Amino acid sequence: MEAISINSFPQAVTIAGSDSDGSAGAQADLHAFFSRHIYGMSILVAAVAGNSYGISAGHSFPLDFIDAEFKALADDFHIKSAKTGMLADSELILDIVKNYQKVQFGPLVVDPVITTKHGAKLLEDEAIDTLRERLLPLAEVVTPNFSEAQVITGSELKDQNELVEAAEKIQKFGAKNVVIKGAHLIGSKQKKVSDYVLLENGDGYFLSEEYIDTSHINGTGDTFSAVIAAEIAKGETVKNSIEIAKKATHQAIVKTIGVGHKFGPINHWAIE
Repeated sequence: MEAISINSFPQAVTIAGSDSDGSAGAQADLHAFFSRHIYGMSILVAAVAGNSYGISAGHSFPLDFIDAEFKALADDFHIKSAKTGMLADSELILDIVKNYQKVQFGPLVVDPVITTKHGAKLLEDEAIDTLRERLLPLAEVVTPNFSEAQVITGSELKDQNELVEAAEKIQKFGAKNVVIKGAHLIGSKQKKVSDYVLLENGDGYFLSEEYIDTSHINGTGDTFSAVIAAEIAKGETVKNSIEIAKKATHQAIVKTIGVGHKFGPINHWAIE
């Protein structure tokens, strides 16, 4: 039997909430890790009761339990990258920052989950400053969607020039690399979904894919950021990781799977 080299296989961790229907949150992150041939782990910070119609209840986990999750993983595994998802309030964000600074979990991808695609608020208003001042400076990559970028920067973002300015502003908060994801408007006549990428070296450019008019887009943001983290764990550059994630997420949207009555999940089996 071939000897196994301990902790040689690429490992990544998601720090996020559990979504009971499997379409978003830690479950979507783990699907994405699996699709990119990464061993995925999770530090759960909350759980929501939800389905394709929406979220009906939620529960936050005690901070001492979250601390124990960090310690348990740090004591055993060689985690090469991490990503955050839904972090509901300042107390939780500060606890994540404290723990992340203690461990060696590699580059951090921050998905600043502020609202759902359907308008439900997932981050308390008073926590926005904490996210800006304490979490963003730890980010190797931050991946706000269009609405989240507006909240983080306090700007309306009416055109592409303002989008570029917003990315520069977010970078000044401390994040090394910024991706502002373009609006994906169900029922619109848009032909492309374009994301703006601003790299640490100052290079900025747009990444575009064909717009797909579908209600099966739950977990797109989670998947995008998780694929970036997965590729970084495998040793890819940040630029390549972002571009792989854009293509992979598009593939998962194009080939719809029939799950749920309303807002369904994307299809991680379609990722090549």
